[in-house]
Amino acid sequence: MPTQKKAGTSGFLYQQLAHELEEKISCGQYRVGERLPSLRNLHNRTGLSITTIAQAYVELEARGLVEPREKSGYFVRPLVKDVLPMPQIGEHPASRPRKVRVNSLAESILSTIRDPKMRPFGAALPADQLLPVRQLARSARTVLGKYFTGGGLHYDSAQGVPALKRQIAARSIGFCGGIDAEDMVVTNGCMDAIQLCLRAVTQPGDIVVTESPTFICYLQLIEQLGLFALEIPTSPSTGIDLESLEEALFTWVWRRNRVAACLLNPSFHNPLGFDMPIDRRKDLVLMLAAYGVPLIEDDVFGELSFGASRPVPLKSFDTQGLVLYCSSFSKTLAPDFRVGWVLPGRFREQILRLKFNSSIAQAKLPQLILADFLENGHYDRHLRKLRMAIKNQMASTAQAIARYFPEGTKLTAPAGGCMLWVELAPQVDGVELFHQAKDEKINIFPGTISSSTGRFNNCIRISCGAPWSEEMEDGMRRLGALINRLQSQSA
Repeated sequence: MPTQKKAGTSGFLYQQLAHELEEKISCGQYRVGERLPSLRNLHNRTGLSITTIAQAYVELEARGLVEPREKSGYFVRPLVKDVLPMPQIGEHPASRPRKVRVNSLAESILSTIRDPKMRPFGAALPADQLLPVRQLARSARTVLGKYFTGGGLHYDSAQGVPALKRQIAARSIGFCGGIDAEDMVVTNGCMDAIQLCLRAVTQPGDIVVTESPTFICYLQLIEQLGLFALEIPTSPSTGIDLESLEEALFTWVWRRNRVAACLLNPSFHNPLGFDMPIDRRKDLVLMLAAYGVPLIEDDVFGELSFGASRPVPLKSFDTQGLVLYCSSFSKTLAPDFRVGWVLPGRFREQILRLKFNSSIAQAKLPQLILADFLENGHYDRHLRKLRMAIKNQMASTAQAIARYFPEGTKLTAPAGGCMLWVELAPQVDGVELFHQAKDEKINIFPGTISSSTGRFNNCIRISCGAPWSEEMEDGMRRLGALINRLQSQSA
């Protein structure tokens, strides 16, 4: 029997209550992950029947706003999708290789990301309180005795500790099979792996294909190595445009200054956050293999999937050894350990030679600690907690952007990773916004440093690695006020 209507109002009582609760969720009174009042609590406060209140919660669940948890009640769901319209990366002019000059601006911006006084919307890293400090400390105590009594202070192989490589290879079962631990080279983080790969397959003057926008550190590295960047239009939903890529390859792969490598981040891309669909991944690997172009894959965010499974790497479709797969533990476990790795395919000997010549050996102690941590089964438990925490943080950030940023703001809706790409009105200068936000102790990344073309100046990247709090809410409110002011001044 339907719940009665209240005199003088529209809709059934449960619909009215559902609407009121939805408004409280939308304005942030009830936040992501927060438990809503119990049925009995609302009954006492409103005088509505338990049945009516239960119907209201079922209605909110149908709208995707809340989720029930057994014996615990209803909780606000993490929502990122459809919070705001998606950005639309427009068509680029005909892509041409460019000499990259971003280091001076990038260095001034990157220097602010670890300032503890800043509200941390800049660094794409998990906050310290999300890391498994006690479990890592326990593994460190286990390892230390053997390390100092077993010759641990002497150099080890440049390839890395076998125990760690076996653990990493074992984790690849089910999403990137056929990995041999002996083929793996441990590196000083993912960026070290990427620079080794670029040095192995390019020489100064060569062309490197990237997504557009792309990760600022790729551009810095391309500039440092004397290479040219060829930026290809990239969708916030599906990734690099394959037709534009093939046209660029056909045009430039046979030139004297040839396309020597493709450097991509297909899984929860930095900064757009997309997860490239699996059929496009296959087509991409086949296309580059047909042209004989090495593909450097950055999979550093692959473990941060909000879904039931992590993305399948491009490496899993590689039959010719042309995909050089790079990753690390920096985004999930221990940023300061600087432990990454590369699966170099047919370029293993070049990578090993460069690795030995640049560092001789790889520090063993962080590797041994991580090997013990992985062997004891801690990593998967930690990842489950970390993924949910970051999903909640991203949803809170997205909803705060919708509350405080001007009408017309566009926002990505990633299914993993830890960052959001925000498109503002065309007249908003992202670099000026960065400087004004810095004065307010708010750290962000202006979008223009994600390209060597001068595009994306009205875009910013917001990272979601820190737990949501009143301070973070206030930071987003202040940032929204700055954007509103810049937008009105330029109107």
